[in-house]
Amino acid sequence: MIFIADSGSTKADWTPVVNGKKGEKISTRGFNPNYWKSDEIVAELQKKFIHEADVDNTKKVIFYGSGCWDAKRKKIVSDALEKIFPNAKIEVQHDLLASARATCGKEPGIACILGTGSNSVLFDGKDEVDNVTNLGYLIGDEGSGTHLGRKIIQAYFYREMPADLQPHFEELVPGGKAEILDNLYQKEHPNLYLSRFTRFLNQYYEHPFVKELSKDCFREFVKRHVCKYEGHETLPIHFVGSIAHYFEEALRDVIVDEFGLTMGKIVKAPINNLVAYHLQNG
Repeated sequence: MIFIADSGSTKADWTPVVNGKKGEKISTRGFNPNYWKSDEIVAELQKKFIHEADVDNTKKVIFYGSGCWDAKRKKIVSDALEKIFPNAKIEVQHDLLASARATCGKEPGIACILGTGSNSVLFDGKDEVDNVTNLGYLIGDEGSGTHLGRKIIQAYFYREMPADLQPHFEELVPGGKAEILDNLYQKEHPNLYLSRFTRFLNQYYEHPFVKELSKDCFREFVKRHVCKYEGHETLPIHFVGSIAHYFEEALRDVIVDEFGLTMGKIVKAPINNLVAYHLQNG
C-alpha cells in the first residue's frame, strides 16, 4: 500500500492506493513546515492514523506540501512521516509540483495555487521551469485567502467598507480590533485566522464592493506573478485551491475579460487528479 497526500496550510488529503486501486480518502489538518515542527506534525497525525490507516503495511508515502520548497523544510515533514510510517519510503515534494501535475498533466502550462496562501509555477509538461518567488502571508500571498482576509479587515477599519456591510462584519468579530489583533499577534497560525474572513466575502459576494475587492486581489496576483512568465499570453492558466473554486466568477473575469488570457482548469482539491497521475505514470 502507498499513500498519496496533498497538503495546504489548512487541510491535507491522504489517499491510500492498494494494488492500483484507490481507497477512501482521509483528511487531516494541513502541515506547512514554515509553521509546524516535526513533533507537532507527529502528534497531530497520530490522532488520525492510529485508528484509520494501516501504517505498518504502508510501503511508500508521496507527500506534496505547502511550504516544502527546500531541503530543510522537506526534512521537517519527512522526519515526522518516518515516525508515523516506519516501514515506508518517504518522498516529500512542493505543492507547486502537485498543482502542475494535477492540472497540466504532461502538457505545458502555468499552474497556480489560490488557497490559504498563493503560489505559481511555469511547467513544461515534465519539470518546473520558473517560479516567481512567494513571500508568504506577511508581505506576499497575493490573491490568497490571507490576502483577501487582510483586505476586508483593512476596509472596515480604514472606513472604506460601505455602511450596509459594516453591521454584518461587526457580528463576525464582536470583540472588534482587540479580538482581531489578539488572534493575529498572540495566537498560533495567524495565516489561517486571516483566511477565515473569506467566508464573509463569499457570503456577501454579490455586493459590488465585495466583488471589486476580490477582483483587486486577483489582479494583483496576475500582475505580480502570472504575467512574469514567458509565454503567459498563450499558455493555459490553471488554478487549484479553495479560493479559486469559490471565487471562480471573479477570477475568470480578471483572467479572461480583463487580461485576455486563457483560463485552464480550476480544481478545488487536486488529490484525485494526483492519484490518477501516479496511477497512469507508475
